[in-house]
Amino acid sequence: MRIGRRPSLGLITASLLLGAGAVPASAPAQDNKGHPEIKVDADGTLHVPELTVPTSSFLTPEGKAFLTYQLKSMKDPRSKILPPGGELPFFMIPYLKSAEQMFKVDIKETKVAGIPAMVFTPKDGVKPENRNRVLLNLHGGGFMGCYPGCGKLESMPLAALGGYKVIMIDYRQGLDHKFPEASEDVAKVYRELLKSYSPKRIGIYGCSAGGILVGQSLAWFDKEKLPMPGAAGIFCAGMTLSDVQFGGDANFISTPFGEAQMPAEPPPPKGAGLPPIPYFSKVRYDDPLVAPANSLELLAKFPPTLFITGNRAFDFSSAIYSHGRMVKAGAEADLHVWDGLFHGFFMNPAVPESRDAFDVMIKFFGKHLAR
Repeated sequence: MRIGRRPSLGLITASLLLGAGAVPASAPAQDNKGHPEIKVDADGTLHVPELTVPTSSFLTPEGKAFLTYQLKSMKDPRSKILPPGGELPFFMIPYLKSAEQMFKVDIKETKVAGIPAMVFTPKDGVKPENRNRVLLNLHGGGFMGCYPGCGKLESMPLAALGGYKVIMIDYRQGLDHKFPEASEDVAKVYRELLKSYSPKRIGIYGCSAGGILVGQSLAWFDKEKLPMPGAAGIFCAGMTLSDVQFGGDANFISTPFGEAQMPAEPPPPKGAGLPPIPYFSKVRYDDPLVAPANSLELLAKFPPTLFITGNRAFDFSSAIYSHGRMVKAGAEADLHVWDGLFHGFFMNPAVPESRDAFDVMIKFFGKHLAR
């Protein structure tokens, strides 16, 4: 896999992305071994020449094939189109077919506190130790859709493998809705669950947008004086937001390696930045209700929280930073990083690395939810 612009366009540089000026058209300088030279500016900006990046040696053969499939899928024009409604992106359709074959669950459509929902239970019944426990899944989809498709991929494994009852809800999203409407919906559902379950027996988790919403929901519970759940899972995400995705080095390093796309530009005046996610178009990114990692006082109140990411995921930096902030606040937090894998990698249940991730999730909730 080759990362970089055509030689005629010069070096790939972080400073180009930061608007630090054009790279001269002349041939790049070389080190004493004949390699293109990595240049360092006074402010620490790196100018990195074109390079070749193989798949991680730590991946299983299935994982390497999966990474290749991901990168090639991201080069397909169809990856730029958001499917309508709850449909999955084209490259994720095989994942759902695999999940339906692997995980034997009963699925019931319902409403909880007036919010549309699906309830997943194992075909052979909830495990005895989990009969007074429940998991609440907040599905991914960029706050733009993917219900129920993404939620099924997140809910079915934990219901079938963990022996849990899992409730997945259709919270309000953009374009028609704005922050904090999703947080309000989660709080409504949580209040309803508290009528039947001890808070210490409720787990809440999500991936991508759902992972972001988990942190926001915990912050909202605190605002509303609700008791904290027994455990939380923030997967494929962190508790930060910025004008360039989640913030941190991952915007510039992980995105090319995991998504086969050039990184986004930083915000003005140095770059064009990214248009805000419509759901967050009217928020301040330093608001702890939006990005809880901004408040150590708030994080200190959070329940034990599990972070799962990959080092080629654009959420990688945010997950690491958020985990570190929780530890600094004195809260309990675990961080698991898969080398060589990308945003939402465990959505494909047929890959050994995904099954390892499910095992981590199940053990975490099994340890921290009260019996």
